[in-house]
Amino acid sequence: MQISDGVKKWSILLPTYPLPARWRVAARRKGLANLELAKAERAQLLIIGHPKSGNTWLKAMISRLYQVRHGLAANELINTDELALKIPEIPRLAASNGWYSYEGAIGEALAAGAADNPLRHKPVLLIARNPLDIAVSWYFQFTKRQSKHKQELINHSIAHPIDRNTVEMWEFVRYSDIGLPSLIDFLNTWARNLEGLEHSQMIRYEDLRGKPAQTLRQVVDLMGETFTDDDIAGAVEWGSFDNLRKLESNGFFKRGGMTLRNPDDPNSFKVRRGKVGGYRDYFSPEQAAELETLMAQTLLPVFGYGPAVDSADKPAQGAGTNASGS
Repeated sequence: MQISDGVKKWSILLPTYPLPARWRVAARRKGLANLELAKAERAQLLIIGHPKSGNTWLKAMISRLYQVRHGLAANELINTDELALKIPEIPRLAASNGWYSYEGAIGEALAAGAADNPLRHKPVLLIARNPLDIAVSWYFQFTKRQSKHKQELINHSIAHPIDRNTVEMWEFVRYSDIGLPSLIDFLNTWARNLEGLEHSQMIRYEDLRGKPAQTLRQVVDLMGETFTDDDIAGAVEWGSFDNLRKLESNGFFKRGGMTLRNPDDPNSFKVRRGKVGGYRDYFSPEQAAELETLMAQTLLPVFGYGPAVDSADKPAQGAGTNASGS
């Protein structure tokens, strides 16, 4: 009998629930880190992306390709091994931020200069997104959608824990330990990490929005899979913002990252807005200018983000190419 990764995860979370916070966090961090590494070692593709960078959206489109190919239900999405346990020909995916708490174990294995290990020889995909847009969506994710156990683990890994019930957006984005400076550091670090990996590629959220079929094709090619143009077009259509938003609103997905949390609060939706450059709707012109200056001064130019380069029709330098040059 094969036990799914989801069941393994809850076999770590549930028994540790009664423990004092310090012991609970330590036990969960160790157990979940080992599980994260095991998932990655079995996966055919490692997806690295900060929360709210389009990871779930991409997995939904990839899932659709295999749903159609194998006649599976449309609400069965690949998180890690859900579909592979039913049909071994379907690849396993491992999606991680490789940054926070136990997920940092992936980051350590793939870090520039790390010792050789099996993960360094796998296809690795980095999904980048304008960190200003991530910051706003990350605020809503952290305050309205994040699971309690994951929030606890993140708070225990930073110097200044965040109370999601009281933190204001500007404070979160500009000054918190997981705000914009951290998001920029995340992207810069992973850009450097990719340079030393055998099979790596970077795509941008904005390109998934502006040219989804072409960008999805690049991901499929990295996986070593073959799908027709019609297959890709169908997955893109099914994975459109409007369709996924409608499905989530109707409670179509019963488990995983697309599960409906609060139907009365649109800001709690996984498919929330998807607007490129939407951060400007939440800050005064002065605040937006301050954030844009910080990004311009510290974010590596490889991503192509800046005051004049933040739209879906302006691809980043190197986006969609093998960042390691191999």
